Amino acid sequence: MRSESAEAYFSPARPRVLAHRGLAVDAPENTLLAFAHALALGVDHVETDVHASSDGVAIVSHDPELDRVAGLAGRVSELTAAQLQGIDLGEGQGFATLAEALEAFPDARFNIDLKSMDAVAPAVDAVRQTRAHDRVLLTSFSERRRAAALRLLPDVATSASGPRFAAALFAARLGLVPLVRRALEGIHAVQIPLRAAGLETTAPPLLRAFQSAGVEVHVWTINDPAVMASLLDRGVDGIVTDRADLAMALIRERDPDR
Repeated sequence: MRSESAEAYFSPARPRVLAHRGLAVDAPENTLLAFAHALALGVDHVETDVHASSDGVAIVSHDPELDRVAGLAGRVSELTAAQLQGIDLGEGQGFATLAEALEAFPDARFNIDLKSMDAVAPAVDAVRQTRAHDRVLLTSFSERRRAAALRLLPDVATSASGPRFAAALFAARLGLVPLVRRALEGIHAVQIPLRAAGLETTAPPLLRAFQSAGVEVHVWTINDPAVMASLLDRGVDGIVTDRADLAMALIRERDPDR
């Protein structure tokens, strides 16, 4: 059963588009500008990632290192939040703190991937500081990180970690729906690749098993509109994509009221 906070997070209409690191076509990924571009399209959900700065602030960044996005040596964890905010990522953007992102877009839902244990407490602090409990989903591939965050914020939405999804997938493959429900107890969504363990994760029997456990199914990272359309036809609840522009165009083509 969902808490009020989790219900609020999932309240916008389905199918959902989750803008993966925002829309980075004309903006650096995971920046306030990338988020603004995605949200301007009518997207409700932004998928993002957090690490911790050296002074214990939740920083929006997928990579632990600086080189790919900033062309610099070093790691996010080695610099203060102020130093990271001052790095030029392009288009006038620096690294944003999670609190900045939550404050800048008060109507947006944020799907937050906790990239390290050091990021858990700062991310929770940012959610509390901005009173964003009802518009965040906290998750991680690591069950340890996910569970640590939920102990601090037990009412927020969450999606399955790698181990929890693996257990659910194994049970679903065997048609053991009660075990799928047990594996996903306290979970609100599974966010999954097209294939895992040699299986097509959205094959109809598997998709039915996950959804019968009361969770939404979001598939990542889908940038081909034809694949998006196929997944929507199957009945998935959300598409995680780098191309929120293409996804929203497809959804509006299928449902002009969106």
